[in-house]
Amino acid sequence: MSVWRDVIGQEAAVAVLERAVRDPASMTHAWLFTGPPGSGRSVAARAFAAALLCPQGGCGECRECRTALDATHADVDVIATEGLSIKVEQARDLVQLAAHRPSVGRYRVIVVEDADRLTERAADALLKALEEPAPRTVWMLCAPSVEDVIITIRSRSRHVRLRTPSVEAVADLLVRRDGVDHSMALYAARAAQSHVGLARRLARDEHARIRRHDVVSMAGKIVSVGEAVGAAQDIVTIAQEESAAASGERDAAERARLLEVLGADPTARTQPPHVRSQVAALEREQMTRATRFTRDVVDRALVDLLSVYRDALVHRTRAGAALVNEDSRAVVTRVAEAFTPEQLLRAMDAVGTARERIGANVAPLLALEAMALSLRLPR
Repeated sequence: MSVWRDVIGQEAAVAVLERAVRDPASMTHAWLFTGPPGSGRSVAARAFAAALLCPQGGCGECRECRTALDATHADVDVIATEGLSIKVEQARDLVQLAAHRPSVGRYRVIVVEDADRLTERAADALLKALEEPAPRTVWMLCAPSVEDVIITIRSRSRHVRLRTPSVEAVADLLVRRDGVDHSMALYAARAAQSHVGLARRLARDEHARIRRHDVVSMAGKIVSVGEAVGAAQDIVTIAQEESAAASGERDAAERARLLEVLGADPTARTQPPHVRSQVAALEREQMTRATRFTRDVVDRALVDLLSVYRDALVHRTRAGAALVNEDSRAVVTRVAEAFTPEQLLRAMDAVGTARERIGANVAPLLALEAMALSLRLPR
């Protein structure tokens, strides 16, 4: 067993990383992992960290490997923001951490899973640590593409590009690692378009499969203006419900824990000023986290919707490629018969524009309504 066992479909990237583990001349202090969502950027970074700390170069069995992969190793710090951005205060904390010598291993490894979410000031704060690196500190930055990271950081990092793994490779991983039935694993991998994390969720969560089916079905039901507005509202409602379900219990537990640490009475009608300020700060953080979660769910829904128009174009042009939504062929056929190839391309552009607008902080409902009006089927 090797630390690379879950880094699927990335043979070229793994070869580069293994060479760096073996040969000090191939090693550098900063690495930039890029690749499409679900390609396994953070998985590859953690595997690389484990291989660097393992006495055998990545056996996958020793304590160093296991703790590095789990991000519990004393010399491995994994930063994954649940907010909309990584702020300058967090970046300064990382710079201070990077200056410390490793506790037990050969290297101190800092993995930033969302380097594309660094604010400009945060990126500037990190830059000094990359320009004047500590001797035994290794930075591993993860982002969808090099363009998502400011040029001064990417110019000081070695680039490792990951690609989208095949459907079969993702399905095999779900079967081997998660014990998923092979037919379910194939469905999940295909529906998730080889996004490993989403495929795992689809395979294990019936609610996620129902949500996806509801979104895919929308493409065959939007005819009137009212139905377009309703479809947009449905997507937002689904996202908000998922966000509330995911965060409600967690938010309450965080608030109770904060009050306990501050020695405050959770049943009191009013709290002292210093307690109120701490609780208000926590609530702002929770609201930011919920906003990001909601936007992520909306974006997943748009990717699912986009796949319908992609499949309809494949069907209409007889391209011969496999359908993402084979289980919803009736919807794909209806859309393909209703739209010309040019109209299908415009529909795909409309979905892509909605994703860009939401990413630029346009209110999701407004962006979705504008999109849905462009997706109406002819009467």
